[in-house]
Amino acid sequence: MPPSDRPQDPARRTVYQVSELAETLRGLLEDSLPRVWIQGEISNLSRPASGHWYFTVKDARAQLRCAMFRNANLHVRPPPRDGDLVLLRAQVTVYPARGDLQLVVEHMEPAGQGALLRAFEELKRRLASEGLFDEHLKRDLPAVPRRIGVITSGTGAALQDILSTLSRRFPLAEVILAAVPVQGAEAAPAMIRALRDLPGAQPDVIILARGGGSLEDLWAFNDEGLAHAIRACPVPVVSGVGHEIDFTIADFAADHRAPTPTGAAEAVSPDIGEWAERLLARERSLAQALQRALRQDGERLERQVRRLELLHPGRRLRDAAQRLDELATRLQGAVLQRLERGGQRRQHLQARLGTATPLLAIAQQRRKLDHAQDLLRGRLGLSLQQAQARLARTDSLLASLNPRAVLERGYAIALDAQGRALTHAAQATPGDALQILLGRGAVEATVNQIHPEKK
Repeated sequence: MPPSDRPQDPARRTVYQVSELAETLRGLLEDSLPRVWIQGEISNLSRPASGHWYFTVKDARAQLRCAMFRNANLHVRPPPRDGDLVLLRAQVTVYPARGDLQLVVEHMEPAGQGALLRAFEELKRRLASEGLFDEHLKRDLPAVPRRIGVITSGTGAALQDILSTLSRRFPLAEVILAAVPVQGAEAAPAMIRALRDLPGAQPDVIILARGGGSLEDLWAFNDEGLAHAIRACPVPVVSGVGHEIDFTIADFAADHRAPTPTGAAEAVSPDIGEWAERLLARERSLAQALQRALRQDGERLERQVRRLELLHPGRRLRDAAQRLDELATRLQGAVLQRLERGGQRRQHLQARLGTATPLLAIAQQRRKLDHAQDLLRGRLGLSLQQAQARLARTDSLLASLNPRAVLERGYAIALDAQGRALTHAAQATPGDALQILLGRGAVEATVNQIHPEKK
């Protein structure tokens, strides 16, 4: 046997355990190969409860097993699916438990979109540095829009979502549609023209919307000219592009960003159902306030009636007589004061007349004196007439307050031993002596029986 074919001396052999060799291979791979970028299609994607992702990345001629652990895949949006073409940054290693060559993925992005994402972020940073996205530029949305402009595809589901939402929430608003392409090379120029022309129809607010899609599908909404057109539009603009996780340059430039077209319609429209509920609540509150006011007025009137009923007729008569005396005294004083002032005026005029030597001046003063006397007599007569009228009204009021007038019509007033007027049966007890005042005269009576008021 040739020397090379002879078995090696067992004492000189290097023997590895399987796990040792697998660890050695892993170390060699990780030390000799840096992080690599690899592009391929995802297949056999598995997402166990641990949160880690396990899948295969392949092309037409080969495939490699991959693992992306939970701490690395948390921020991957959108989550991948089988068949997605992706770009991975990974560490080449060996999985010792199976002896498989494996990629430990640290970063994942859709293949072919990396350049678009970089262009998006660069444009976003540049426009932000220009102040195009500043919050102080954002305009408030109208509380009650009479007319709502909509810029979107005339055949897309987004338009139907917007119209159904507006019809349900606020059917009073008029909707003006500017139908435009929302994808492709013609989309951005068409939307820019719509933002320039639609304000001529005098909408209160404009919705710019489309349904969801990939980054390439939504790319027209990342147009720089569109962002400037949104800010130049004289009407507040609400963007509702894609789904909640989708962001475009139009979203940052708009006065308000909604997560979906439906959300945009909700943002610009008040809920007429809530209005109806608030009106019903206010109606109930007003009715309660009116009932409370009527109840308070009724209680106040009842208290006043009770006070009038408890007031002794004799006291009311004395009060009215005293008021009549006061008015008569004031009238007499006013008449005397007027007469005194007239006399003083006459004496003054006579004194001035006596000192005037020219005959013409004397005649003029006499005419003034006669006129003053006539004026005084007229005013005194008018004052007397007014005083007589007030006296007549007071006398009429006194007569109406005189309880005797009521008694003349067949009514009576019952007085107890202290002279207090009785207003209900419970104020008397059997055996009490009462004085019954009639229209003419009085009757002494004794209480035999009490009949309480029936309720």
